[in-house]
Amino acid sequence: MTNDLIADMLTRIRNAGRAGHENVEVKINNTCEKILAILKAEGFIEGFVAFKSGSARMAKIDLRYYQNQAVFSAIERISKPGRRIYLPWKEIRPTRNNMGLSIFSTPKGVLSEKEAKFQHVGGEYLCRIY
Repeated sequence: MTNDLIADMLTRIRNAGRAGHENVEVKINNTCEKILAILKAEGFIEGFVAFKSGSARMAKIDLRYYQNQAVFSAIERISKPGRRIYLPWKEIRPTRNNMGLSIFSTPKGVLSEKEAKFQHVGGEYLCRIY
């Protein structure tokens, strides 16, 4: 049993990208599904399909490649169950000179760094991808 579904999902995506797999299946919850929607909107994955397998919710994620390499070079989980990291909106900085993406869990939902800055909300710094 996995305690941190977000970290597990990000690790599976990272490993599948390094191995050159076209898609990967992961166990998800509502937060993971919102993170996947942001990754799709920002162009880091081709898409995903959520489905139910027994009692667990799963997602099949189609990875995006450019010249036989994954479009991302790193995916990192920042806030972990043992050490939560929170940032106010004024301290949110661009990831890799706007070439990457940070994702936050805010009172207005799961948002990318650009949306969080625009809406003037901070929150838990979930992960970054570049």
